[in-house]
Amino acid sequence: MYNTVWFNAADLCILKNQFNSKTMKMKKSLIIMLLAIAGSFGVASAQTPAIMVSDAAGWHKIGEKTVDFNTERDEISVIGSDRFSTIKFKVTEAAIYLVSLEIAYESGDKQDVKINQEIKTPGESRTIDLKGGSERSIKKIIFVYRTLPNSKDEKAHVEIWGLKTNTVK
Repeated sequence: MYNTVWFNAADLCILKNQFNSKTMKMKKSLIIMLLAIAGSFGVASAQTPAIMVSDAAGWHKIGEKTVDFNTERDEISVIGSDRFSTIKFKVTEAAIYLVSLEIAYESGDKQDVKINQEIKTPGESRTIDLKGGSERSIKKIIFVYRTLPNSKDEKAHVEIWGLKTNTVK
């Protein structure tokens, strides 16, 4: 016939607590996974690399960022035809004070450059020669800056340009 199972109130409380404990652990795990995915998406989208496809001599835009009052350090990674002899910054929308640069090369070398220059809008920085003589392969450029206060609280648009001379292939 039928097997009847009887639970008393204490048994039901124990089962309920075990069920709640397992579902809470699953909810916590799900929330942690979703936060990790969302966080990695934010990092990945913030670190969009500049992809260089042209190897022609002349000035080429390496990358660009819109910078604001919150962050004072930004990074642009360079992929592809990444050999340059000189770089410079162009600024529009709002003025910035460019403090310094760290240029990381594909070889593992780094070059620290003190700039300490206000770049008004529209304007550009002085040209910065890359150490090592002729063209060097750039892996990334980290720049430290301050956005200068302006009447409209505008964000500055910063472009990094590199000069290819094609002296070394």
